[in-house]
Amino acid sequence: MKAIRLNELEGPEALSYEDVPDPEPGSGEVVVRLHNAALNRRDVFVTQGMYPGAKPDALPITLGSDGSGEIYAKGDGADGPEEGAEVVINPALYWGDNPKIPGKEYRILGLPDDGTYAQFVKVPGDHVFPKPSHLSHEEAAALPLAALTAYRALFTRGQLQEGETVLIPGIGGGVATFLVQMANAAGATVFVTSGSDEKIERAKELGAEGGVNYNSEDWSKELKKMTGGVDLSVDSIGGEVFNALVQLAKPGSRIVIFGSTQGPVPKMMTIAMALKNLDVFGTAMGNAQEFGDMLEFYEKHDLHPVINETFTLEEATAAQKHMEEGKGIGKIILDIPS
Repeated sequence: MKAIRLNELEGPEALSYEDVPDPEPGSGEVVVRLHNAALNRRDVFVTQGMYPGAKPDALPITLGSDGSGEIYAKGDGADGPEEGAEVVINPALYWGDNPKIPGKEYRILGLPDDGTYAQFVKVPGDHVFPKPSHLSHEEAAALPLAALTAYRALFTRGQLQEGETVLIPGIGGGVATFLVQMANAAGATVFVTSGSDEKIERAKELGAEGGVNYNSEDWSKELKKMTGGVDLSVDSIGGEVFNALVQLAKPGSRIVIFGSTQGPVPKMMTIAMALKNLDVFGTAMGNAQEFGDMLEFYEKHDLHPVINETFTLEEATAAQKHMEEGKGIGKIILDIPS
């Protein structure tokens, strides 16, 4: 089969389009013939050696966590749909029995296990789910990692309720666009921030009520006037932005953190958090129940993921560079040759 392999930790330029042996399913496993894969920031960080486990002794590796296709082969005792069924892959491997936290065997597809930048991928049989019928394979491939992260952040950890006000700083990335879509569909009033007025306008098209450009000097004050206070913030930025979220928060409200692109929070406003009785939650990925619930949510509300750009599998390096440039919003997709 054709696959994109990482042989050295030297950035996206080190990716190589190669012929590798087709995977064969072991006991309880299935092989999926992939139609599409999708990129995540994780993939770029792995190529740069900036992700846990991304070390020379883990190479070579096929990257990719997100994928949609059809069941090609099943091993003995494999659960899940039958051969030929259209499926989407849950990349949160071996979460374990505790729905609150992953177990010791937990890992994400694409490191250390070979991932979805390939014509075929091998996964546990209980990690494939029927593809939502209203979605194309391209759209279904966009969902897994980012939409699962967004679903858990909003509903499991954030306990979002209809009629609440939600703030999503840093609109543009895959998770953020899913957050806007799902929060809006759940009946929340959504606000965003971005360094791009164009991205804010695009977020409004997805259901956001409004937003502010964080390059303006008093963006948080402007947002406070706009929102009247926030019930739930879902943060991937960290840094100085986190303290602004504390200031914007209503008493008794929640902040959910799933990333920190600006690094540690300087002079964290712990006394304000205490006096406001805020709940602050961390979250990452999600369990199998949440993955299934996320797919049902997209079917129930007839939602379609936002596609930023589509590249061929052979163009994976160009796709990762496009992600690094941060242009547009939504997911970047790979089209897998048959």
